[in-house]
Amino acid sequence: MGRGRQKAKQTKVARDLKYYSPPTDLSALQRELQAQRNASSEDSGSARDPWSDESDEWANEDAPSARRR
Repeated sequence: MGRGRQKAKQTKVARDLKYYSPPTDLSALQRELQAQRNASSEDSGSARDPWSDESDEWANEDAPSARRR
């Protein structure tokens, strides 16, 4: 196959992929997103950062307004 025919074939395939729109199952998408939301909310409650309180204290000490007092 010559370069012109090869390029035309690649262009045709690219165009087909660009405008191809498969049917979307919105109920399956909703279930998947709901499952991810539930999983992330469960993880965020159990994984508390033990250093978060100390970092707040350090941030307050390093603030310019704290040095001026």
